[in-house]
Amino acid sequence: MNSLPPLRAMQIFEVIGHSQNLAEAARRLQITPGAISQQMKLLEEALNTSLTFKDGKRVKLTPDGLRFHEACSGAFELLREAQAELERSKNQTNLSISALPSLLKAWLAPLVFEWQDIHYPDLTIQFKGSHSEPSSDRDDIDFRITYGNNDTASQNALALYTDSVVPVCSPSLLGANKKLHSPADILNFPLLATDWQPKFTSPPSWHEWFAANNVDDSAATGRGSFRIFSLSHMTIESALAGQGFALAQCSMIGADVAAGRLLIPFKQALSLPWPYVLKWKPNVFHKPHCRAFHRWLVARGKEQNELNRLLLA
Repeated sequence: MNSLPPLRAMQIFEVIGHSQNLAEAARRLQITPGAISQQMKLLEEALNTSLTFKDGKRVKLTPDGLRFHEACSGAFELLREAQAELERSKNQTNLSISALPSLLKAWLAPLVFEWQDIHYPDLTIQFKGSHSEPSSDRDDIDFRITYGNNDTASQNALALYTDSVVPVCSPSLLGANKKLHSPADILNFPLLATDWQPKFTSPPSWHEWFAANNVDDSAATGRGSFRIFSLSHMTIESALAGQGFALAQCSMIGADVAAGRLLIPFKQALSLPWPYVLKWKPNVFHKPHCRAFHRWLVARGKEQNELNRLLLA
């Protein structure tokens, strides 16, 4: 075959495959169901195969249709990414930041809002919370904050700061008459934990914290007292709701501790095994606001190391 099927027909077929409903596809494409049927007929004739079949009110894909739809979806996604990258490159007032979801929510975004309000109020900032690392060739990301044993010796990466974890709870969990006399007293409460595996090495566990404080926690594992979350901010939010003690990251609890929403009964902390790492595109510094953002964020990372120290003093 030397010629491709009609592009418009393939675009309509991609939408049909996702929606599996003629009326819904027509609504998304803003054309009539009749026009969709006509384009689908042209596509099937061009490919000399049946791509869809009716199943009640739904439109399903044949085996040939499933294979072709996967290829079409990938191709159109590449086109959309290329268009987004082109638009972003033309717009010199955009800043695109990717970060781990909990770090973005609990640490980065509030700081960036403050920086933007003071220095670049007209800047359009795109936040993308993701555990997946952006593709340097295709994704329109200016800066990425990740975690782990990354190559910080690269010219386009550096260690931002290394976090620590410390026990925290809501004042409501302890109540008016409850006092903790030793780290072992925490075992009387539900324990909120964070587990990032298999994607990343998890932060220090309760078992490690108790061991560092000479506490035998073997009884805790038999009481069903652990409540485990995959995201750090979910662990902290559960602690704020009075649902247990959380082993929380210092960089994510400063405001809540200062406001009295969280308490740190014992300030013995454990460091995370790896730092947070800032990465950036090689060509990003041709934009003045990106140069300014880079300088500012590196300074915030150094500042966070000091704030963690003060929080635990």
